[in-house]
Amino acid sequence: MYPKIILKPGKEESLQRFHPWVFSGAIAKAEGGSIEEGDKAQVYSSKGDFLGVGHAQVGSISLRILSFEPAVIDLDFYRRRIRQALQLRSRLNLIRPDNDTFRLIHGEGDFLPGLVVDVYGNTAVMQAHSPGMHLDRQIIAQALQQECSHIIKNIYYKSENTLPFKADLGAKDEYLYGKRSAKRAVAIENGLKFYPDWTEGQKTGFFIDQRENRALVERYAEGKKVLNMFCYTGGFSLYALRAGAKEVVSVDSSEKAIELTRQNVSLNFGKEAAHRAIACDAFDYLRQNGKDFDLIILDPPAFAKHRDARHQALQGYRKLNTIAFKNIAPGGILFTFSCSQAVSRQDFRLAVFSAAAASGRQVRILHQLSQPADHSVNLYHPEGEYLKGLVLYVE
Repeated sequence: MYPKIILKPGKEESLQRFHPWVFSGAIAKAEGGSIEEGDKAQVYSSKGDFLGVGHAQVGSISLRILSFEPAVIDLDFYRRRIRQALQLRSRLNLIRPDNDTFRLIHGEGDFLPGLVVDVYGNTAVMQAHSPGMHLDRQIIAQALQQECSHIIKNIYYKSENTLPFKADLGAKDEYLYGKRSAKRAVAIENGLKFYPDWTEGQKTGFFIDQRENRALVERYAEGKKVLNMFCYTGGFSLYALRAGAKEVVSVDSSEKAIELTRQNVSLNFGKEAAHRAIACDAFDYLRQNGKDFDLIILDPPAFAKHRDARHQALQGYRKLNTIAFKNIAPGGILFTFSCSQAVSRQDFRLAVFSAAAASGRQVRILHQLSQPADHSVNLYHPEGEYLKGLVLYVE
């Protein structure tokens, strides 16, 4: 049915433990025809045992397993996977009148490695991170239509910047189904309204993975002076304002992000909200103006997108958190995060520990945070756990 990839002796163990990646160094040979970028292929051990079927690609990860049992990767296959993912989101109670924003497909966490689908109201934003998912985009869109017709009316494909550069697949960001309505789209998260920008914004247009952590900020923000660093479109700021924060300051280096933050604040609280949005370098603002805030949120972009940048990233986390520890008011609360997959939870905690020690402040851990359940982690694929955070009480 599909070409075969034969592994070297002893290289089948990770697949027998259901890890969904096949690395190039594990492959002995291919049989049954040439295998091109994004093709489907079967994997066998050196002894001839079937191990899985998935998408092949050029690079250190040479194949991503879609099924550990013999399967045809067709419309029915994608419909089953999407149906399972939707059932989980329903059980998590994420689809309700006051919340229409959630992640429907989270790659390996939903047994569809290389695929992300985020839902904003009646629009699904689909992202391919592997050539195979790019080549299957039309059939995936068809499966989404058939399984989610009661929710999804539009499907926007946004993969120009997520596919491997060397694959040179000519991906184009476009609507695969439906179209954006003339009226500006509004997404709702826990009763708060946002303007997601899936055509030009970062990721799929909004950072859904901080939903539960934003709700935790709301618990602590009443009457507080709040600083939201790297605010992007102001998610944490809106929750703090709803809690009744005395003042909220949102900072991001992007003028466009700051404008979106202002629009989101106005959408929910009007133009008289106790809020300021400032476009400038985050490190400079925190160093020069970070004094006396009662609650500081540090949610920087990924400092390390690959392991080679890990050391530099840890230096960045230490520097950033040291400045925050030195400036935050006594009795203040610091929310600090890393979304760098290459930085482990232990390494991030050590970087924050080093920053606290350098500041000379007494610090207690109140909460240890991660990504929400719709960004599920496959137990056999720990690499899927990327977001880590700490909530710290600073004396």
